[in-house]
Amino acid sequence: METLDPRTIMLMTTLMCGAMTIVMFSVYRSFRREVDGLGHWAAGLLLLVCASLLFGTHGMLPDVVSLLGANASLLLGIGLSMLGTEKFYGQKPSLRFYALACCLGTAGLAWWLLVRVDFSVRVAIFSLTVFLFYARQAQLVWSHGERHFSSLFFGGLMLLQAVVVVTRGVSALLQGGVSLVDMLAAGTRASLYLAAANFMALLLTVAFMTVATRRLQTILERRSTHDPLTQVLNRRGFGDAYAREKAKLRRYRRPLTLLSIDLDYFKLINDRHGHAVGDQVLSHVAFVISGALRESDCVARFGGEEFVVLMPDMAPHHALSAAERIRTLLCAPNGQGLPPCTVSIGVACQASEHEELEQLLSRADTALYQAKEKGRDRIEFDIVGLTGACAPSASMVS
Repeated sequence: METLDPRTIMLMTTLMCGAMTIVMFSVYRSFRREVDGLGHWAAGLLLLVCASLLFGTHGMLPDVVSLLGANASLLLGIGLSMLGTEKFYGQKPSLRFYALACCLGTAGLAWWLLVRVDFSVRVAIFSLTVFLFYARQAQLVWSHGERHFSSLFFGGLMLLQAVVVVTRGVSALLQGGVSLVDMLAAGTRASLYLAAANFMALLLTVAFMTVATRRLQTILERRSTHDPLTQVLNRRGFGDAYAREKAKLRRYRRPLTLLSIDLDYFKLINDRHGHAVGDQVLSHVAFVISGALRESDCVARFGGEEFVVLMPDMAPHHALSAAERIRTLLCAPNGQGLPPCTVSIGVACQASEHEELEQLLSRADTALYQAKEKGRDRIEFDIVGLTGACAPSASMVS
């Protein structure tokens, strides 16, 4: 049966790795702030291309250049992918381990290539080194990866690759047959092994791109629903949250209350202290409001210094207590050197299941304007159209 020449397989691998390198670098340049580790993977792929080119010069250039250079490039490239995976999962890169493994691995390969020539030992040294890199990445996915198909696919491939390379290393030591483990040798078995090894290298890159794309999708989805400065919901995200809670309102007939919160004299803070400090104040306010709420409550920034809070299954008198807690916390010293600030709050309760968000917001804003007109730093409740259990007593209103 005719088999592919190893050099042909190397050429095909070089072309495919080169294409993937371009793709990875393009993604890195576009999303390096959003997804860590892309640069390391891109550089690792580039080193794999260099290794493939060097392997292709075997027999034309000295072994110290073709074989030792190619294997050293492979070690460096696979190690860089490990560092990239560590960064991707928010772990400190193992730079010392990477440097030590690459130096010792390359030194061992050089010794058994140039001083005491033994192909089997070289295979074992190389296999053990890259096994450590692959096993580390599999462990990272197991410990820090989300339970999603993309992570399971990536981690499974890493584990499979780790098993394959360590099996190859053990086979080289135990059997000592060059033909069984020499990927550059002619023959069907060697060609199949070489093709599978190169295919796995490309498949691992695709798998990492899959988990990176999943991460990027999550980030972009969050950006579409969250305010980038304060990290609370934006109008779109708040609208989605309101739609979900309104559906529950129709089903369970539970009260739904909304707070409209506006910082008092925020323009003076920007004028006196600058917009950078103003942004810090807004972030602090969002943090305080979020900390004063239940997990089921939703807080959003509607632009400028205006915040809105949705409180499902919250009776009006409890909502007023929560609003007073927010007002009091924001009046207290913040301990961060930020200028003090107060807020005015308007409170409105969903009148019926037929009322839309814009109507509820309008009534809460009306109550907010009343708080502003009455001196600011206070809470007002909108009681238009509310009777019975939905209407608070006058003593509850600040």
